[in-house]
Amino acid sequence: MAGRVEGKIALVTGGAMGLGKADCLRLAEEGAHVIVTDREIDLAHEVAHEIQGDAFELDVTDPEQWQHVIDAVEERHGGLDILVNNAGNVIFESIEECSLEHFRLHMAIHVEGTFLGCKTALPLMKNRPGAGASIINMASTAALMGYGNIPAYTAAKGAIRAMTRSIAIDCQDKGYGIRCNAIAPGGIETPMVRDVSGRAGEELMDIPDGPLPMDALGAPRDVANAMLYLASDDSRFINGIVLPVDNGLDARPHH
Repeated sequence: MAGRVEGKIALVTGGAMGLGKADCLRLAEEGAHVIVTDREIDLAHEVAHEIQGDAFELDVTDPEQWQHVIDAVEERHGGLDILVNNAGNVIFESIEECSLEHFRLHMAIHVEGTFLGCKTALPLMKNRPGAGASIINMASTAALMGYGNIPAYTAAKGAIRAMTRSIAIDCQDKGYGIRCNAIAPGGIETPMVRDVSGRAGEELMDIPDGPLPMDALGAPRDVANAMLYLASDDSRFINGIVLPVDNGLDARPHH
């Protein structure tokens, strides 16, 4: 039985660890050939070796590196079906503590990185077979709710949310056959979340199967499963949405 993205070419940014690695593994499990990109090229090679994919060093804020990667994808594969703009960072600081340098760093990695990914990859994603191509951008519940200690991160994720909708409509209006959606994860047990929660160096927690209680952390695979749906032809009628993957966090009244 063919996988849900069998034969598709996928590129994931920040694919060496955390949510990005989970996305790479899930796409490969379902039949995609995955290009793993990350600034940590040694770790990217490890993931690519595990899934028999390709690895490229990529700083998502660098347009020349983006063009180099996309040129290599075109040369090797002729096109691109799935783009997952996952690379990100977070620094926990209030508005009074956050420097302009840190604010601009969030904007560069999240917003400019997503912009450059979509802009540079678009020519390879037009008029692909099946239900067309799919761009999945990584937003956050921070773009839907208020978190007082991450104003730069929240602003960046809010920009991704808005940009996703604009790209979706633009591609649809031009008949490119490219869908563009975003995922808004809640708390997920990743190395980044572990480190900022004061557990740096500790083993990642095992997230049990089955229903999870309120305020529980999710597993990276929970986000990867949502990404897989948006990447697959099953979601051909889904375009321009922001999908919370948060165990009901955004739906719950807050006090």
